[in-house]
Amino acid sequence: MLSSLAWTLPLLLFISTPSVAYWKGFNIPANLPSGACKTREDWARDFSTLHTLPGDFASARLFASSDCGTLANAVPAAIAANTKLLVGAWATDNVHYEAEKKALLQAIQQYGTGWIVAVSVGSEDLYRNDHSASALASQIREVKSLLCERGACGIEVGHVDTWTAWVDPKNEDVIRACDFVGHDGYPYWEGASVEGGLNAFRTNLEKTRSVVNRVKPGTWVWVTETGWPVTGANFGAASSSIANAQAYWKSVACEIFQGAHTFWYTTQDFASSPSFGVLGPDFKPLYDLSC
Repeated sequence: MLSSLAWTLPLLLFISTPSVAYWKGFNIPANLPSGACKTREDWARDFSTLHTLPGDFASARLFASSDCGTLANAVPAAIAANTKLLVGAWATDNVHYEAEKKALLQAIQQYGTGWIVAVSVGSEDLYRNDHSASALASQIREVKSLLCERGACGIEVGHVDTWTAWVDPKNEDVIRACDFVGHDGYPYWEGASVEGGLNAFRTNLEKTRSVVNRVKPGTWVWVTETGWPVTGANFGAASSSIANAQAYWKSVACEIFQGAHTFWYTTQDFASSPSFGVLGPDFKPLYDLSC
């Protein structure tokens, strides 16, 4: 395990003043572990559970707007639970994209905008090579325009992608279009040990921030996905276990919550392998989530 001094010094590069309030939450899927779509009651349980965790998490990231009736079911549950949402809208496949925009605008028409943290147009499209940078940038600007037409110009619109996509010069048009940049980084998938993974996370986050600050100074980089699996196969030097997930949380989560808007991956995915979920089937934490 890295020494506390080795961990603290690099943090000075990206922790802001303690007076700044940061969003902290979890990525939450629209499907139950069984694969079934979540109901409003399922979303209500998700959001109420977040508030019971150490630190009282009051925000969540959703991957879609129309899939499984995500916003139709999640928004009223979030409002009732005083939970704010980083809304996702899939950008790949024009039919899907149109359905996502429609669902988002319908939710705004029905519930206003007080429940929205921000909107992410697409998720890891650049990493998958699903879109050109210019096409994705155009979609981001379009969603911003649609929101502004409805009196919601103040809502930030951005994109979520891997750090490797953000440091690629061919994707700089997307950075210019974004109000915020969502950084996904998984040292596990890079085959790093937990000890090496801590340094890998810091290094790659700084790489993203350096590029963003050069391309569009002043744009905030949010940590939109990171985590460590509790079960699943080893990947290079990375091994999944509750102990390693606990170590990664204590070292990474407890620090970045103080210096960046952060959405951890994930609440529940115990039917997946590897499984990154922090909650078991009984909705109780698998390890200590205090900081």
